[in-house]
Amino acid sequence: MRAWLWFFFGSAVVFAQPPSSTAAAARDSLDAALHDKNPDTRKQAVLALSLAASREPFLSRLESMLGDKDVEVRIATVASLADLRSRRSTESLHRALDDEVPEVSFAAAKALFELHDKAGREALLSVLAGDTRPASGFITRQKRDALRMMHTPRALFLFTLHEGVGFVPLPGFGAGVASMQGLLSDPGVSGRAATALLLGREKDAAALQALRDALDDKDWSVRAAAVHSLALRNDPALKKDIVPLLEDRKEAVRLRAAAAYLRLEMVKAPPHAPVARKKG
Repeated sequence: MRAWLWFFFGSAVVFAQPPSSTAAAARDSLDAALHDKNPDTRKQAVLALSLAASREPFLSRLESMLGDKDVEVRIATVASLADLRSRRSTESLHRALDDEVPEVSFAAAKALFELHDKAGREALLSVLAGDTRPASGFITRQKRDALRMMHTPRALFLFTLHEGVGFVPLPGFGAGVASMQGLLSDPGVSGRAATALLLGREKDAAALQALRDALDDKDWSVRAAAVHSLALRNDPALKKDIVPLLEDRKEAVRLRAAAAYLRLEMVKAPPHAPVARKKG
């Protein structure tokens, strides 16, 4: 009971803050996570930044995570940088090619190849020729898990959903693919969360209301997926719906909410339509 009172009080404090203070709280939340001692926390923050890192200071912070001591954090950073599809993020991926750990450099090569970058193609051709080693146990385990996934109906559905979800991203903003990958790869994600991701493509009022309702769902993965999908709508009016999630008890939700809020704050609100004058 006491925990719920504290959660309610914390949410009330966030609600009471002016927009500028809320943005500062969101930035502080991401900054704290990026410097957390727990590598899983840093990884969650990096994945969340795929929703907001196309602008400064978030891009610089994301780039700095290529130097993280944890391999999975660096791989997640590569995924988020690839999602941004900018000249600067591509330059960062070039630097990641020189990572001393094979799975990181291979992830960078694959990302660059998918971006139609010559360096990525050359790196993969080198791997194919046997000039470099694409794996070091970690990748072997990943490959084994991928093969197992292809024989699991639910996991296969999620994989198909991930490959099939497509939309035209807003120029200057990330597509959030790394954030979605992070959700779909988590063993705790539910089928309803996958549905929330799928509904992110729908622009009608019913889908929007369903996503808003999902922000209060008991399942953390559903809340995280709803935040993700609402962020990609690029509608500044949705910021107020995301504010309560800045205090969510689940880290994966909380950090995505912070990135989503900052993303929507950077999106320019559409101009109001002129009021038609009455004749006569």
